[in-house]
Amino acid sequence: MNNLSDLSTHGEIVEFLKRIDLRLTAVENALHLAPQKEPEIFSSIEPVVEYEIVNEVLEPQDDEQLENRIGQFWFAKTGIIVLAIGIGFLLTFPYENLPSFLPSLFGYFLASAIGAFSIYMQRNYEFIAGYFLGGSLVLLYFTTLRLYFFSPQQTVSDTALEVGLLSLVVLLCFFISLKRELIYITGITFALGFTTALVSDNAIAILFFETALVVVSIVISYKKKWINLVIYTAVLTYLTHLLWFFNNPVVGKPLAFSSLPEINLLFLLLFVILFSLGVFLREVITPESTEEIISSVGNTTLGYGLFLLITVTRPSALNPLFHFVAFLVFIVLSTFFWTKRHSKFSTFFYVMTAYLALSVAIVTQFKIPDYFIWLCWQSIVVVSTAVWFRSKFIIVANFGIYLAIFFAFLAFGGKVDLVSISFGLVALISARILNWKKERLELKTEQMRNAYLVTALLIIPYALYNAVPSGFVSLSWIAVSILYYLFSLLLKIEKYRWMSLATLLLTVVYVFIIGITSSDWLYKIVSFIVLGIVLLSLSIIYSKKKSKHA
Repeated sequence: MNNLSDLSTHGEIVEFLKRIDLRLTAVENALHLAPQKEPEIFSSIEPVVEYEIVNEVLEPQDDEQLENRIGQFWFAKTGIIVLAIGIGFLLTFPYENLPSFLPSLFGYFLASAIGAFSIYMQRNYEFIAGYFLGGSLVLLYFTTLRLYFFSPQQTVSDTALEVGLLSLVVLLCFFISLKRELIYITGITFALGFTTALVSDNAIAILFFETALVVVSIVISYKKKWINLVIYTAVLTYLTHLLWFFNNPVVGKPLAFSSLPEINLLFLLLFVILFSLGVFLREVITPESTEEIISSVGNTTLGYGLFLLITVTRPSALNPLFHFVAFLVFIVLSTFFWTKRHSKFSTFFYVMTAYLALSVAIVTQFKIPDYFIWLCWQSIVVVSTAVWFRSKFIIVANFGIYLAIFFAFLAFGGKVDLVSISFGLVALISARILNWKKERLELKTEQMRNAYLVTALLIIPYALYNAVPSGFVSLSWIAVSILYYLFSLLLKIEKYRWMSLATLLLTVVYVFIIGITSSDWLYKIVSFIVLGIVLLSLSIIYSKKKSKHA
């Protein structure tokens, strides 16, 4: 060993031979062979030598690599950004005593010079050359933008002409970035394209640019296998639409809620569909990749979140219809994700967004407290969908939403009447659906079904207590307990018998507390006699059942 490189090479050989020795030892143990003496080559190497090799050779190499990375790459990126900001300030300086076109002409000269310099550096400094190329294209766009903005005297006073010139720059950027296959310049180009849409400050132009850029991003992502490009474009699309809704402050307008044409809501749903298509066009490597989950979460939260924000801040008679259309879009997409990809997470987010849209449609269509009842019955549809999708996530989430709706009904729904018994009936039906198709679900226990049954056990007596006259409360509870017992006989399910017994015990407590203290003698007589007959009848039934088993 004459130098450090020899030490490094020698250390690697020793490490390699040690791994071989470990493998041979494992083979000997498996074959029950006598262990062999350790080779002399290993015994001759001191651990201290290995420690010295690691500390004197490998660590300095790692430090040197980090230093080179900072010097070569980070400084290049930071230098280009600093230089671009400086040139931007130079171009936006108000040159009052100069012709309006002169600063832009100087900007075009700088952009051309930087672009030529990047071509010159391409052979020896490819990485830095790429950043110079991106900087020159951004400078070209900014210079074109200055023809209309940043100057007291406009070189181009027609907005349509300015947008046309900016569009040409964007097309040139697309051509260069795709020909050179530079994804970061492609990303910059999309940002410039959406900026051009906002510069136009025209509804038709904005919707056109957004749609065109979304389609282009999906095509490029499919052709180039740039899977994250669709996610990046989705963020830019919804951000552009949000800025437009906030009165387009990019062109100097004050922040405010803008009155957008109602057709923009349909375009938002179109973008949701297109970005979903971008996910379907990807090559399936894993059952559900992280990129696919992120794309689905972003598409549902950003897409429908913006859709909801616009409709809430701008009430319209058509809002219920728009949200119902959104429900149809998201439920269809969730179906595709399940049937084509067997996706658990994406299906969950799309289907829950679908039912959120349906809930908003119900709330905006009906008045309080009617929409609570409609939301309650919607829960059955959600449970049925969850069974079809075999999703425990939807089942659990829906139960939480169901309880939230019930408590909201108690807090804001006003008087509890007979219609409120719908909450109990929905709980019973939901439990029945879960039991009917439980083999399709991922839920291996009956916890959710039990939760629905317990909810029904509590809600139905409470609803009857508030809905029927006080003299018929105990009778209505007795009727419910009898129905539970009949269900247990027809369906051969023991849980309904327990529900029947629990309801009867609750009735006994109620009759003894309220019946004795009541001043209505007819109520006392009827309630005690009927309850006694029912209890004795059940006692006889259970006695016969026990004698049969004996």
